[in-house]
Amino acid sequence: MKKNSEVQIDRKLSRDDLIVVAGAGGFIAGSITRYFHELGYTRIRAVDRKPLPEWYQRVPGVESLSMDLSEKANAIRAVEGAAEVYNFAADMGGMGFIERFRVECLRSILVNTHLIDAAWRAGARRYFFSSSACAYNTDLQKDPNVRALRESDAYPAMSERGYGWEKLISEMFCQEYWAERGLETHIARFHNIYGPHGTWFGGREKAPAAMCRKVLEAQDSGDMRIEIWGDGTQTRSYCFIEDCVLGIDQIMHCDQLIATPINLGSSELISVDDLVSMVERIAGVKLERRYDPNAPKGVAGRNSDNTFIRGVLDWEPLTPLQTGMEKTYAWIAQQYADRKAGKRVVTD
Repeated sequence: MKKNSEVQIDRKLSRDDLIVVAGAGGFIAGSITRYFHELGYTRIRAVDRKPLPEWYQRVPGVESLSMDLSEKANAIRAVEGAAEVYNFAADMGGMGFIERFRVECLRSILVNTHLIDAAWRAGARRYFFSSSACAYNTDLQKDPNVRALRESDAYPAMSERGYGWEKLISEMFCQEYWAERGLETHIARFHNIYGPHGTWFGGREKAPAAMCRKVLEAQDSGDMRIEIWGDGTQTRSYCFIEDCVLGIDQIMHCDQLIATPINLGSSELISVDDLVSMVERIAGVKLERRYDPNAPKGVAGRNSDNTFIRGVLDWEPLTPLQTGMEKTYAWIAQQYADRKAGKRVVTD
């Protein structure tokens, strides 16, 4: 199997072809914007509804536009002249946000509806949609010792309410725009992407960042306790951002994956309790644990079956969780110190 350094991609793109990245003020889209810029692509248009000063990453030399893509006219403007369109724009966050703001999550379907139609009308060659493992049937995720989810497990459909259903119906839009209108679409189902430059406080953060922040807060305050949502037995796999970005590039430019949803995630399963223990070891502390059974906790278990991606790409995300968490903790620790000093930090 290929290592990240061994991956070669035939993008069929000229250096001056226009790449449009929607949701670029956020974590994953900001990272993919920087990725393509560092590869030498000279025309990148980054779009997000957040005001420019609030973007997680601003890449010099990239056209950056603050527009709400749930408005049709803005979607049309965003993709003018685009060769490729990457749609990461969505109202989302960790489980606390997903369970409490289902209507906002559902409304993200407006972005994909307008953006994919505008991309087709503009003559874009390829369109990428960032889906989620939340699209999978929740009946298969009731045990922490969950069987890893295969791509076929999305049907019969019983997605997570709100966010999961939005992702599943948007996947269908992508498949039908290819089948009926000939727009080449690509779909990746993300499994808990984490790493530097992601949300780490404010209510939208996911478990890896939340645990890092809580450990830092305990150390800073001297109150050596940590609150854990649920009973700590819930299991997940977490995919490091560098693997995610490389996976997106490969999936977008693979002819075997046109209009075909595919998992993009690590298969390294870990419980919430063990994730806390990992962060404690990284930080060199031991905390008293308090469990909140009434807090949002999502499904009991979820893991990524990577059989399909290994078969098609001869590759899968392989960054060990320990390695990724060490990098993430170090970055959040610096953010925490900067915030305490009154400097601007990343949040949502």
